[in-house]
Amino acid sequence: MIDQLRKIYSTLQVYKDSSDELGLDYKWFTTDNHEVIGIRNDELTSKDISLLTAFLSPYNVKFPNPTDAEGKWRKLIFSIEPIEGEKEWKPSNPFRFVYFSFNKDQVEPILFKDAIDALFDKQVSILWHNEHEGFIIEQQMVDEDSISYDQIIDILMSDLYVKINFFVGPYKKDVNDLSLHYKSLTNVANQVFQYTNKSVVTYVDAIPFILTKQTDEGLRLDISKTILHEYIYDEETIKMIETFFECNLNLSETAKVLHLHRNSLQYRLDRFVDKTGIDIRQFHNAMTVSLALLARK
Repeated sequence: MIDQLRKIYSTLQVYKDSSDELGLDYKWFTTDNHEVIGIRNDELTSKDISLLTAFLSPYNVKFPNPTDAEGKWRKLIFSIEPIEGEKEWKPSNPFRFVYFSFNKDQVEPILFKDAIDALFDKQVSILWHNEHEGFIIEQQMVDEDSISYDQIIDILMSDLYVKINFFVGPYKKDVNDLSLHYKSLTNVANQVFQYTNKSVVTYVDAIPFILTKQTDEGLRLDISKTILHEYIYDEETIKMIETFFECNLNLSETAKVLHLHRNSLQYRLDRFVDKTGIDIRQFHNAMTVSLALLARK
């Protein structure tokens, strides 16, 4: 396709090297293969731009210039054939994809990239979906101090006043089916934050959400009513149970978090057991009730 476009637009260039600049005198686009191409503004009419945007995605120069590493990741993830004579690249360390999103126009992508690089104390690859969401590609290094994404959120809130969500994928060692893995994480990330108010969600955390949401809405409601009985709309009891689960079924820790006397908490749990016939102090019962709570949302 690029060769065909070059026959029409003589100024067309393909962005390859991070040392190049994405000049404002060019209109930039990304292809289906996630290659960044540019055509000089004076060679484009408004009709040309309309036609090109029908099958190409506009690329905003507000984004940081793609690094060489980001280009390699794009080729790997989206199965872009290497240029003739170019060796196929593969990561040497385990890696994971970390989805992020923040409100539109809350922070410029370039500023966000600089902040992430500073927090990791090195240049980090970021693949942008748009100006406010994308994936950080984190490579696991030996003997390297890691920073938690909860800490990153606290720092970004403090320094940039940006509220952000992270969906942290699992570490991978190989690149088999990488495109499928990337698409799967994208789909999960786009769903999971609809059902939780947590700012950081891991892949393991997300599984119950995803499995629950695959079920028919009517069946989900019936499951919730059947398991939770009269407590389905009792927000005080629901909060108590959710806190109990978050505290790993630890009675003393839950009482502390809820500012309740341990005996008072014990009484409320006993009452729930009496009303529903489900002892949530047992792991398998707790798991069932936890899924019923997710199903009601």
